[in-house]
Amino acid sequence: MIVINVKDNESIDRALKRFKKKFERTGVIRELRARTAFEKPSVIRRTEKIRAAYRQQMQQQEQL
Repeated sequence: MIVINVKDNESIDRALKRFKKKFERTGVIRELRARTAFEKPSVIRRTEKIRAAYRQQMQQQEQL
């Protein structure tokens, strides 16, 4: 359960923004989308490898 304490003189919009950020970090929506359809373990590994290669390529480009 996510708890957001609203501080004095803080707008509701600001508190809502903090709530949304905390909720996003928990990964609930990401997990829910992943569970909607079964994905084979080999496909999961393949996509993880592709993402890792992309991240590594982007980091190498940043260093140059």
